[in-house]
Amino acid sequence: MMRNVLGSLVALVGAAAAVYSPFRNWYDGRHGSEYRIQDLFNGITAHKPDAGGSVLIPFAFSALLVLIGILLRSRLLVTLAGLVTLAFTVLWMVRVGIAEHSLAISSGGRGLGLGVGDALIGGVLMLLGAGLMRGRRVPVAPAPAADPYAEAGAAGPAGPPPVQPSVPPTGQPAGQPPVARPYEPGAEHDTLSFSSADLPAELTAPEEPGETGSGGGATRARPPGE
Repeated sequence: MMRNVLGSLVALVGAAAAVYSPFRNWYDGRHGSEYRIQDLFNGITAHKPDAGGSVLIPFAFSALLVLIGILLRSRLLVTLAGLVTLAFTVLWMVRVGIAEHSLAISSGGRGLGLGVGDALIGGVLMLLGAGLMRGRRVPVAPAPAADPYAEAGAAGPAGPPPVQPSVPPTGQPAGQPPVARPYEPGAEHDTLSFSSADLPAELTAPEEPGETGSGGGATRARPPGE
């Protein structure tokens, strides 16, 4: 965060110096705003530029790029602004050197003026500000979690299958005692079967004819040994 703020301030100072430079002396007392843009490509002349046709335009464009780059936290735009400023300044110096056959620096107002120095310093400060800025951080997508079954195959790791909880056939939740089902006519119920060998001897002994009880009709079974 601090690097972005510091880089933005340095770039703004450089943009201000570049925009202010055309209003100062560039060469032999002639201001930079008095040079036409086409003179930088066709050769320096004594003609003064029309409105909006001076070298102030590329420097103003560089300052606009710096402002947009600071708002967007784009190091690329700020770097581009510094390169544009330095390129037009160096191109002007080449054209003036060709026209004057030399580039001189004199304290008496002859030769290169302070405006050229401001333009060069402004371009360097823009590049320095772009280098100090951290720029916008790109969000990084989290890495996908490792699949434990990726190497073991689609069937999963070797080992016993997972135990499934048993569910009673009646649909009763596991862990509760079974509930007796009510009697349903016609339904199959559990029956108890036994044979006569399982009964006591008194009930299986043959009856004697004529022996009836007092109630009549009932016969008493003879116990064994009588």
